[in-house]
Order: sequence, then structure tokens, then C-alpha cells
Amino acid sequence: MARKPTIADVAQRAGVSRATVSFALNDRPGVAEETKARILTAASELGWTPSRQARALSLGKAGAIGLVLARDPEQIGTDLFFPAFMAGVEAVIGRRGDGLMVHLTTPEDEQSVYERLAAQRQVDGVLLTDLRSDDPRPRLVRELELPAVVVGQPEWGGGLSTVSLDDEPAYAAAVRRLAELGHRRIAHVEGPQELLHAHRRRGAWERTLRELGLPEGPVRPGGFSADGGDRATRELLALDEPPTAIVYGTDLAAMAGLSVAQELSIRVPDQLSVVGYDDVPLTRYTYPPLSSARADARGWGEAAARALDAVIATGEVAHVELPPARFIPRASIGPAPRG
Repeated sequence: MARKPTIADVAQRAGVSRATVSFALNDRPGVAEETKARILTAASELGWTPSRQARALSLGKAGAIGLVLARDPEQIGTDLFFPAFMAGVEAVIGRRGDGLMVHLTTPEDEQSVYERLAAQRQVDGVLLTDLRSDDPRPRLVRELELPAVVVGQPEWGGGLSTVSLDDEPAYAAAVRRLAELGHRRIAHVEGPQELLHAHRRRGAWERTLRELGLPEGPVRPGGFSADGGDRATRELLALDEPPTAIVYGTDLAAMAGLSVAQELSIRVPDQLSVVGYDDVPLTRYTYPPLSSARADARGWGEAAARALDAVIATGEVAHVELPPARFIPRASIGPAPRG
């Protein structure tokens, strides 16, 4: 195999030093335009391009941003939010050749991961997702002087820049629409309540029921997973007075709920109405198509990446508020069954 050209080969052909080649390719001052043009021509003739790692080193940057997820690997494989969110991040940073470094860990080992990322300068900054009650990470990244952006509400940021998307209006709209259709027993399959966004969604469901003068329906944990949605749905439908509608914390749990209803010969939406959250593409292809809340995970990832770029460059950025999630009604909801 032919030897790959190096920066030394470019410097030799252009008649300059390797340092001059580096300065020219990184747009640093002190290199004449004629010299720069000669270097670019030499690099093109040789078919040489700098590696991402070499370019990042020359600029004093890691060329990557970090996303640390304290979740089970199997959960990430089935989660319908994070693939779209990560695609949005990559769409922004990939244009310049940077990468997204994803670490899967546990809450117990989380701190050591951030400490290693900072000490070894493996990333230029991090995105903080899945904020928990009394979450130590905003304080930790400030102590480590690691640029960071919180993906969530401003009050969760602990002084860090945040990129938020309000999920409460979609939850309220779903409950109100179900009430308009005559439903009085509206259940909720919630996500892990230590996660602030799951707690927030449950709060929106409870508050809307109170505002409508409806009794608070039964609640079951679903964990944002298909297994959790399956188990919670079976428990709810086995009650002496089962709900006529169920609002789930995620589409994955809701799609599992649809499957359980079909298995038990409970017709959706004639006997049971079902609502999910995230409005992932698969919701259009369930039977019946799933009502959901559109949160634009990809757009959220793009906005978070741009915000982190600004924090890395300037040290801070104003809070970014994205358009709120919207309730998307489909054929999985209908009038409450009589009697």
C-alpha cells in the first residue's frame, strides 16, 4: 500500500516549515496569502487532509462534546427520544468534523466520568440531560470548569445555560381533549419520578384534572419503557373500575399499552383511549395511530449543540426557550364508552 502523505510532505512541497502549514490551515495570522495558497495547492496535489485529532490538538480543543447518560444500555437501545436528539447534535457539530462522545454509566459512577472527561480534556463541553431532584451535576461541572448546557427548564440549571422545551401545554391539552370526549377516569403511566421532567409531566396531568373538576385517576409507574408500559397497563385494566383513558409518559410505554389492550380484546378507542408523548415517527404506524405530544427531539438536539458552542466560545449564553410541545390527536382517542 502507498504511504499516506503527511504534513511534512506538504511542507516540503510548498517549501515551508510544518509550523507554517499548521498556521495556514488553521487560519492563524502571520502567513502571507501567497504562501497560504501555495500550501493549499501542495496539500491538494498530495491528497492530504489533516485528521480531526490533529486539527483539534493544534487548536487546543478536543474536537468533541460529551453526553453522559446514567441509564441501562438496553434502555438507550429502545428509547425513542435520544436517537433523534443525538442526530440533532451531530447535525450541528458534524459539519466541522467534531464528534459526540456518549458515555453510559450509573448514577454512582457518574461523577468519576465527568472528572475524567475534564482532567483528560476528552471533550470541549458537555450536555446535561435527565436532570434529577437535587442533581449534583450542575455544581460538579462548574467546579471542574467544564463548559456545559442543561437540557431542561431554567430552574434546573443551577446557574448554567439551559435549553428548554415546555411539555406541560401538550399534557394539559391531551387531558382537556379527553374530558371534552366525556372521559372521567383518566389514568397516568408515569416515568421515573426522580427525573424532573417525568415529575413535571405528572404534575401537569394532576393540575389539569383539578382545574376541570375531575377526580384524580389512578397512577402506575412505567419507567419510560415498553416493559413498564405493558405492566402498568395490565394493572390499570384489571382494576374494579378501570380507566377509560390512559395518558403515558412516553410513546414507547403507550405503544406497549396498545398491544396489551389488543391482547385483552379491549378496543381502542371504543373502550379505551390512549395518549403517548414524544410523537416519534412510529406513532403514525401503530394500530390505531397513536395520539401523542410533538416535542421535536432533533430540533432540541440542534439547539442544545449551538448553545454549547456559544458557551465554549464566550463562557455563557442566554437561556434558549424552544416552542412548546403540541398535542397531536389521532385515532387512538375517542368518546368515552357509555356506562
